[in-house]
Amino acid sequence: MSYEDGTVYVLRDGGTDGDGWVSPRPATEVITDAVVEATDLHVDDIDKLDSYIDTDTLRAVVVDGDEESLTFAVEGHDVTIGRNGAVEVDS
Repeated sequence: MSYEDGTVYVLRDGGTDGDGWVSPRPATEVITDAVVEATDLHVDDIDKLDSYIDTDTLRAVVVDGDEESLTFAVEGHDVTIGRNGAVEVDS
């Protein structure tokens, strides 16, 4: 999913709010949360997502489905995001 302002949104497996509604989240939040949870970094240590990856490349994976996954570095950690919005971080 994407919004008119260029923000890339992702739907994650199991991302319902309890009422069956799926709540898309901005990819920047999903990726930042995953990096913080998997490392000793604080949210303030992580720059804006476009410092690490081109949003058009990200959109090709999570919105267009052109690629299965995408791997890029965030503060020295490899981050992989899949077509389904799942994020893995090498800590």
